[in-house]
Amino acid sequence: QVQLVESGGGLVQAGGSLRLSCAASGLTFSSFAMGWFRQAPGKEREFVAVLSSRGTATHYSDSVEGRFTISRDNAKNTVYLQMNSLKPEDTAIYYCAASRRFWPTSLYDNWGQGTQVTVSS
Repeated sequence: QVQLVESGGGLVQAGGSLRLSCAASGLTFSSFAMGWFRQAPGKEREFVAVLSSRGTATHYSDSVEGRFTISRDNAKNTVYLQMNSLKPEDTAIYYCAASRRFWPTSLYDNWGQGTQVTVSS
């Protein structure tokens, strides 16, 4: 059974940084593309960033391009999201997800429980 556990969320001031982690188990991690998604209050869940299984390809949403960086450590079965220059509009629950294919994002069908990120102005 696939299990994804996010950590690293919290409260930060605008302009600050956070690094989210997602520990994966129950899957051959190095064979799965990994992604981060988020859901703000009253809004639908949206794509943030995805990373191919070998870490050679990435794709970011326009809203985080240049501020966020997705990375992975296949030896630790962990994917990360480094978030810099945070804005209040980045406030959301952040979810880690796994897929056998890198794209499209609709194929990400294994989900963690999420971690709250709150950015104060």
